[in-house]
Amino acid sequence: MLFRSVTLTGQVSWLFQREAAEKAVRYIPGVTGVINHIAVRTTSTPKDIRKRITETLHRMADVDAQHIAVTLDGSVVTLDGDVSSWSERDAAAVAAAIAPGVTRVENNLRIKPHGA
Repeated sequence: MLFRSVTLTGQVSWLFQREAAEKAVRYIPGVTGVINHIAVRTTSTPKDIRKRITETLHRMADVDAQHIAVTLDGSVVTLDGDVSSWSERDAAAVAAAIAPGVTRVENNLRIKPHGA
């Protein structure tokens, strides 16, 4: 069996598509490494991206969006603030990652249980 590193190239509209492509080839027998050069196409303005993430956070039942600040640097989203659990922290990161044009999420959310 040959062992090879795989390089992925191309463009997608969503960050989750980039990550899914990498996962799809990572576990193929014989693949020893994956280099992911897939670009996320940015078609939205930073203002649109921020608005979409904020709206998604407010719609999510398991995320208290009041304590989450969303900032953008180009297509990189940074989440800052406090949440009450790991699941809330993860859900906020997913909400940011599914916005169109987001290439990376910096999750700086801190876990502070209610009353702490």
